[in-house]
Formats: sequence, structure tokens, C-alpha cells
Amino acid sequence: MAEEIRTSTRDLVELRDSLARWLRGRVGGSASVSEVSRPAENGMSSETLFFTATWDEGRTRCVARLAPAVEAVPVFPSYDLGAQFEIMRLAREKAGIPAPRALWFEPDPAHLGTPFLVMEREDGDVPPDVMPYTFGSWLLDAAPADQRRLQDAAVAVLAALHRAEFTPGELAPLGAAGLRAHVEAQRAYYAWAHGERPIPVLDRAFRWLESHWPREPGPDVLCWGDARIGNMMFRDFTPVAVLDWEMAAVGPPELDLSWMIFLHRFFQDITVSAGFPGMPDFMRSDDVCRKYWEITGYEPRDMDFYEMYAALRHGIVMARVWQRRIHFGEQPRPDDPDDLVLHRATIEELLAR
Repeated sequence: MAEEIRTSTRDLVELRDSLARWLRGRVGGSASVSEVSRPAENGMSSETLFFTATWDEGRTRCVARLAPAVEAVPVFPSYDLGAQFEIMRLAREKAGIPAPRALWFEPDPAHLGTPFLVMEREDGDVPPDVMPYTFGSWLLDAAPADQRRLQDAAVAVLAALHRAEFTPGELAPLGAAGLRAHVEAQRAYYAWAHGERPIPVLDRAFRWLESHWPREPGPDVLCWGDARIGNMMFRDFTPVAVLDWEMAAVGPPELDLSWMIFLHRFFQDITVSAGFPGMPDFMRSDDVCRKYWEITGYEPRDMDFYEMYAALRHGIVMARVWQRRIHFGEQPRPDDPDDLVLHRATIEELLAR
């Protein structure tokens, strides 16, 4: 888990020069761009760049998000950065979510080779993915009361987002709404990512979903999509930035709740398997759902179904990431395709319930 995962093939100096030319065209000839860098824990999907933009009106620390180059083996088949830009803006303005302030969206790929968005950079502490925060981090070292404060604040972000009212037109860029549409989109993603070499444990999980389908799925709301504390920045255990909106969708609130719960379980299971205690009392499903109900008055239901669905969705993504590592020579191809899913044991356990 500690090795750096390669996520880009783009040259930083060329990116800086191109960004500077683009910015001058946007705000004026005197604009400039500082040295460009990537975060130490760069995301595994869109490419992230840090820089400072300076022009007549001031100086702003910025983050740019770019779709990955084709040769970098993208995690997803498409990257609608325009939709991400608008949803991030709406979440901030209409739901009061501390999404970064959206500055510019550039649809023309001529400048950097792909469309990109630019947002204001925020400062804060992020629970790390590599190594996972459950092995050792400021969050692991925090007092139990502060851990619970952070957990409750993260759930409150979901509650605020799900309670906000959006027009159908505002949500239209996210495509069809509802649980069925969401699952069918995942089937299509799975076929794109793994159609040439199917993964049996994920095929079994899809079949399990059909035989355990909720009798009455919850109401459709704007879901963040990649709802996890690793996509939040915190100060004093309070969220100050909500990041990574590329998986946003319209569907039941349980999609976000189960993802937040499962992503902690994913890291917790890895930690326990390595012989460490981790954080067994953090992000427990009962606690998360109870807090959500206290805030919203809506009681999450069918959480066994949504936990399996979260595990399946994460399995598709992580197996695709593993393929990227194989492509770059960072990992050998396993003989058993199920071994592309790091948490196959968890899915097998859920299937056996």
C-alpha cells in the first residue's frame, strides 16, 4: 500500500507554460503561473495540479483537475469536468457544502490536451489513503471524542447535501436518476473496465444485488458519489473542503452513506489483517445511520444491500486501478482475476451472509 501509484504521463514544465498562456487569455496579458506541482498522494482518477495564479486583481492559490491521458489507463471511461464544475458550484451555493470555490471551467482541449477545471485551493488536514489513516495518522491519534466529532460532521455534510433542493435542469448533467439507473451504469462501467477479463467475484455480487433488491428504494437526492473522509479537508475536526465530485449522481441517500461506511471498513480490514487494531469503533453503520436520522428525520434502510453495492462498486474501481499498475510495471498480473480485487475476502463474506 505504501508504493506511489503512477497516475500521469504529462510533463509539469509544459503544463505550467500552457497554463500561463491560457490564464493570460482569460484575465489579461500580465497574468502568471507559479511552478506547478502534484499532490504527494495524487488521486487515482483525475489528474490534480497545484499552482498559484497571479494577475491584476490579485493572487490565488489554485487546484486544476484534468482528465487523465489515454496512455495513463484512465480509471473511468469518460470525465465530464463541466458537470463536475457545475455540481461543485451548486453544492456550495445551494446546500452550503464547503466545496472549493469554482473559478473556471475550460472546455477547449487545445490548451492542455483535455478540458479542465480550476478551483480555489483550501488548507486543512486530510485522513491519508497511503498509508491508510487506520495504520497511523492524526486521526488515529485523536481522542475518541474528537474522532466522533469528525464522524458526525462528515455525516452532517451528507445530510445537508441530500436535503438541499435542486431543479431537474440543474441535475440533468448527471444523467438518469434512481437506484436502477445507477446500478445499470455500474454494469456498463464494469463491462468497459473488465469486459475482456471478467472478475467472477464481482459477477456474483451483481447477481446477489438482483436477488436482494430493495422493495422500496429511498428518495432520489443529489449524491456526492465519492463520499468518504479521505475526500475531505478538516480543521479542528470540522470539514472545510469537500473534494472529488466526479462520481456525483442522483439516487437514494443510502448510496453516499454506505460508501462512507464501506470505505472505512476497507481500510480497517486491511489494518486488522496486518495485525494492527485500527479504528474498530469508527464509522460503524448503526452510528452513522442514527446520526443521519437525527439530522434529517429519514431513517436509512436496506443497508445490507447498499453495503454489498458499495463493496462491488469499489471492487470495480480498485481492479481497474490494479490494471493501471500492471500497465506501468508496478505489479504483476495475478493468475486469478478475483485477486485484482483487494477486498475480495470482504465481498465473499458479504455474499455468504
